[in-house]
Amino acid sequence: MSTADRTNPASSLRTAVAWDAVRSALDGLAKETGRDTFDVVDLGGGTGGFAVALARLGHRVTVVDPSPDALAALERRVAEAGVGGAVRAAQGDLSTAFDVVDPESADAVLCHGVLEFADDPAEGCRTAARLLRPGGLASVLAANRPAIVLARALSGHVAEALAALRDPAGRFGAHDPVPRRFAETELRGLLESAGLAVLAVHGVRIFADLVPGAGAADPAPGAATVRELLELESAACARPEFLPMATQLHVLATRDAARPV
Repeated sequence: MSTADRTNPASSLRTAVAWDAVRSALDGLAKETGRDTFDVVDLGGGTGGFAVALARLGHRVTVVDPSPDALAALERRVAEAGVGGAVRAAQGDLSTAFDVVDPESADAVLCHGVLEFADDPAEGCRTAARLLRPGGLASVLAANRPAIVLARALSGHVAEALAALRDPAGRFGAHDPVPRRFAETELRGLLESAGLAVLAVHGVRIFADLVPGAGAADPAPGAATVRELLELESAACARPEFLPMATQLHVLATRDAARPV
């Protein structure tokens, strides 16, 4: 893959499913509203993998992230991409988002890989909902609890698989770098309690983390190529029978215009 490919969310096994869902949802919103430019808030957007891609499509993006280093890398990436006027970097997190972004100022909010580390995931979902204008879209990506059990077992760490199965947060031990993971029903419940209506749930990295050598720049003879895995992930991502296998769950939701948050 070329450098350009690596900076494109649609070409990465880690981001392609979520990117395709977000882009399709924004295309649908454009048809509904007659607008083609939207205000997007990317909570925990880091170095801007999604932000730059969205800016290239013409959207205005505010990236809220607590890391000065990540925001500095974001600004370099934005400059290299030539979208400086469309992306704003703001230091903050879920608890301080309203210090840098106004309530009901976003047509779409991304919250990817954030809820796992939030002190209060329910409050984090409420923050995302309050940032949205009525009718706006929320894109939430979070670690999937059932998948870690399968992953640890297949890697030979059966005791850790059992620990993750028994632990309410889905952690496989004290050295687990992820503070919590979510089952699909739990993630749906958090969003619905925040005043959001779930539109779709997708599995992200259903096979990519299980296939040996997946994503290798120079795959061995007979090994799956990135293109093949991308096609497989796309075909399976919305099938409910595969959701428990996905490393992450991606949920698209909307703020009901008639429902207060």
